[in-house]
Amino acid sequence: MKLATLKDGSRDGQLIVVARDLGLAHHASGIATRLQQLLDDWNFLAPQLQDLYETLNSGKARHAFAFEPAQCMAPLPRAYQWADGSAYINHVELVRRARGAEVPESFYTDPLMYQGASDDFLGPRDDAPFASADWGIDFESEIAVVTGDVACGTAPDDAIDQVRLLMLANDWSLRNLIPAELAKGFGFLQSKPATAFGPVAVTPDEIGAAWRGGRVHLSVESRWNGQRVGLCEAGPEMTFHFGQLIAHVAKTRRLAAGSIVGSGTVSNKDLSHGYSCIAEKRALEMIESGAPATPFMQHGDTIRIEVLGTDGQSVFGAIEQQVRIGGRAAQRGASAGAEALGAGSGGR
Repeated sequence: MKLATLKDGSRDGQLIVVARDLGLAHHASGIATRLQQLLDDWNFLAPQLQDLYETLNSGKARHAFAFEPAQCMAPLPRAYQWADGSAYINHVELVRRARGAEVPESFYTDPLMYQGASDDFLGPRDDAPFASADWGIDFESEIAVVTGDVACGTAPDDAIDQVRLLMLANDWSLRNLIPAELAKGFGFLQSKPATAFGPVAVTPDEIGAAWRGGRVHLSVESRWNGQRVGLCEAGPEMTFHFGQLIAHVAKTRRLAAGSIVGSGTVSNKDLSHGYSCIAEKRALEMIESGAPATPFMQHGDTIRIEVLGTDGQSVFGAIEQQVRIGGRAAQRGASAGAEALGAGSGGR
């Protein structure tokens, strides 16, 4: 089943069911008006929406309409919780190596995670507004899951069973603000602005065998200003699977239905796969030449993130965003120095 939320002027939008090929959609208002409503009463409402989904895919839905991602909010426009991990140890190793820092042994057994803001997500086509290019604007291509209710102390293998939906995320980072924040010893705040999500959330069964072991075994493509910079495999090198990430959050507290848990930047050791954030590219430049050369994002820059299924069709639809800096164009250049290279959700 594929679901999205249309903009309707309200905070939570209008829930719709989207066809498998993302061509058509149908209002779900006869069953549920908002995605959170579905998540709160999943066992009762999900089968009804599944029936509507099958009717839509068969071409028999009477009131189907063309699906327009540009009219979508984030699938869950605001959530009870947004916790983002750093599940790809290669990302951690790379950015720490660039600044001459060792990776603590605990990083291989205990996930890194931060608590992000969940009250105001960006839609898949919303501009990304920032006050200054000097902040070191960077995209982060990620996979995320939406959970049902998770009890405190839930084991990783049991936590996987509480994954209700999969989503695509762009977890924006302001790299040049991160070092000073981390130096205070209290984690991210200003350096992690509103996260954007792809237009469509999907149930795990929609990707078939690509969902296994609590991981999405598909490639995440990132195109910066139209040029492909990354085609990274999301499955094999995910050190901590989503069950482990959810269990990490649930170690000391319950998770309410509608909590979102992110994978962190998708990263591969094979450099031919490219990168899912600029910080990794700059880290490689630092390692190879002693100085970063690639600038962070500037006014007018675009980022497009997408995942294709094994059938070649888009799974979540694409995130397509443009950077807007205070209504003015910014000078292009390699901002900041090596101190901001490895900062990010996994580069502490």
